[in-house]
Amino acid sequence: MNTSSELTTDHCMIPVIKSPKDYQVFRISPQDTNRLAIVFDSTIADDSLTVCVEIFDPGGSTPTHRHHFAVEMFYILKGEGEAICDGKSIPLCPGDSLLVRPTGIHEIRNTGKGRLYAICFMVPNEDFSELIRSGVPEILDQEDLKVLKGINTAN
Repeated sequence: MNTSSELTTDHCMIPVIKSPKDYQVFRISPQDTNRLAIVFDSTIADDSLTVCVEIFDPGGSTPTHRHHFAVEMFYILKGEGEAICDGKSIPLCPGDSLLVRPTGIHEIRNTGKGRLYAICFMVPNEDFSELIRSGVPEILDQEDLKVLKGINTAN
């Protein structure tokens, strides 16, 4: 492990810092019941990844889908849901993580009474952020901002 005295500045990387007010938000299709707020993607990170917050309306879900070579990970922030992965149902609640391997057929459903919030990581990007950005622009409302800023909200 390097100590601070051993670190060099020959390759300085300036970090990118964003807050929820900076996120671009989209519905992939107008009829979708989930919104995706892009936190970082390949255009920002200069690497093949996408990190977003996925916000599911009550009763909302993703379409059943698979990724050819990307790994997708979800971390549940708030709400209750279920993941259907290769035909198996897994309940989801705050603090749960779900890793979906390439080619796994999956969907996420909001089974709670309020919104379901999940951080979603996809590596490599596999055109995910381009798909999101091709959708319908949306906004984060006050409830979304409270959850993303960690302000305690009732379920």
